[in-house]
Amino acid sequence: MNEIKHIALILDGNRRFAKRLMLEPYKGHEYGAAKLEKLFEWCQELDIKEITLYAFSIQNFNRPKAEFDYLMDIFKKEFDRLKDDKRIFDNKVKINVIGRIDMFPKDLQERMHYIMEKTKNHDKYIINFALAYGGREEIIDTIKKIGRKIELGEVKPEQVTEELVNASLYMKDEPDFIIRTGGDQRTSNFLIWQSNYSEWFFLEKCWPEFEKEDLIQCINEFKTRERRFGK
Repeated sequence: MNEIKHIALILDGNRRFAKRLMLEPYKGHEYGAAKLEKLFEWCQELDIKEITLYAFSIQNFNRPKAEFDYLMDIFKKEFDRLKDDKRIFDNKVKINVIGRIDMFPKDLQERMHYIMEKTKNHDKYIINFALAYGGREEIIDTIKKIGRKIELGEVKPEQVTEELVNASLYMKDEPDFIIRTGGDQRTSNFLIWQSNYSEWFFLEKCWPEFEKEDLIQCINEFKTRERRFGK
């Protein structure tokens, strides 16, 4: 039976969900943020130790200004909530933000760095927020990082290995499976390196409609899949 340590989710469909409710499309992000709190509870109940959430891509910076500003306010509120959430500290949850976070407004960056610093020694659960994230961009940044080490003489070109690349990424942990909500069946530049052997699940439901039963169904199906890892 396949063991589950780490799952990832592409949180898609917030705007479509809002349109169905006859709301402004960007209002759907508020429903999406509320669903995240439920997800954290479910993962603890199901003993999933690590989750990675694709919540804002590099390309999302091109969203209309009203939607962008609305999203930034949601992110600020969520990070403020996390720093005051007793459960984060009682349950030793480590919070990471992966991506080019220096692209965000300074006050949001400060919130991100604060919660990462406060939880950096937590070791029971991990939540990775992929924000200002792109898989290709991560690989480019990794190449630059290794290139600087070569320039400084810290690493020789022939010493560049898979292990060195893993250690130089935003995040080295590989998800066992990835769920994409919202009905689209593409990977959208998410965890290009880390997902090399991840199983994928594509759900028609929009992210705010996702329920515990959907997560359990994915887990049960994952456990039945034969994972050969190229063998």
